[in-house]
Amino acid sequence: MISAPVTRLILYTKDIDKMVHFYETHFGYAARQLEGDRIVELVPDENGLRLLLHPASKAARQGQAAVKIVFDVVDVAGFCRQAAQHGLKFGSIHTADGYSFANAKDPSGNSISVSSRAFAPGN
Repeated sequence: MISAPVTRLILYTKDIDKMVHFYETHFGYAARQLEGDRIVELVPDENGLRLLLHPASKAARQGQAAVKIVFDVVDVAGFCRQAAQHGLKFGSIHTADGYSFANAKDPSGNSISVSSRAFAPGN
């Protein structure tokens, strides 16, 4: 079987500028857009999932509840404190099986999380 890793995720949004600002400010992404293309590609500073921002139709519902974008961070509490200084408020920090995580929403209502699970023993 041919390997086909997930490397991009399309997020439909009614406000691309807000989404670009959010992901650049809080998660270190850089926006790239080809001339004439309506899709903005957000590229992480290091390896990771690329986010493609696609204009949503007027009738499209915003936000995704069945999918959550998880960002790996070593220090969840520290990241949440730093994010709060820039206007991003996470919910309570939860601890489970040797790691912690906290949840929030992006400007289009998509569920996001910061988690130290990737750094937990055994992972």
